[in-house]
Amino acid sequence: MSSLRHLSDFEAWVFDLDNTLYPASCKLFDQIDVRMKQWIADFLDLDHEEAYRVQKRYFMECGTTLRGLMDRHGADPAPYLAYVHDIDVSMVQPNPVLRDALSRLSGRKIVFTNACAQHAHRVMDRLGVTHLFEGVFDIAEADYIPKPDPHIYDILVEQHGLDPARTVMVEDMARNLAPAAALGMTTVWVDIDTPWSREGSDEACVHHRTEDLTAWLSQVAGL
Repeated sequence: MSSLRHLSDFEAWVFDLDNTLYPASCKLFDQIDVRMKQWIADFLDLDHEEAYRVQKRYFMECGTTLRGLMDRHGADPAPYLAYVHDIDVSMVQPNPVLRDALSRLSGRKIVFTNACAQHAHRVMDRLGVTHLFEGVFDIAEADYIPKPDPHIYDILVEQHGLDPARTVMVEDMARNLAPAAALGMTTVWVDIDTPWSREGSDEACVHHRTEDLTAWLSQVAGL
């Protein structure tokens, strides 16, 4: 525990949203996954099986499915994002322990997500932590360039005046931590036990690992 307490005084905390701030076990992202497949099937006139293959191929090759659809098919991001995030967020439960842990961290807190800000705020409202965050750096703020493209990490740092050496970044996708570590951030990988989230987890860019972010942050906060 003592090895984590020094992190409580860092100047800034950058959190991914989906499957990070809330537990993957609530299956919220499953809804988004289904709606992405449906949107692709309608947009490209594909059956669901082929739409799913396109969805996952673009995700792996382009950082997000949306980026692949934009680059290869000229898709408009706005209707796509509105459709895939039109979901029921009620399975995300309020998390007073997470709220208390976050409130004890002295640094500023920012959400950095490949999703849209509206989705982020709906999820944060459910968790009960919106008031603890100074902002959301979403996919639109990044000009629809997704993590892990290093350029958008530079933009994040500049826009929010971050000192990377005094910033912690938390992510469920290990590969998204590499640019943060290269800038000098301290990184935390939330292991959700999926092959796609595990890519890059054995690299030096992962400084801390946890399967339970709330418990880990509670240790940092001394709860």
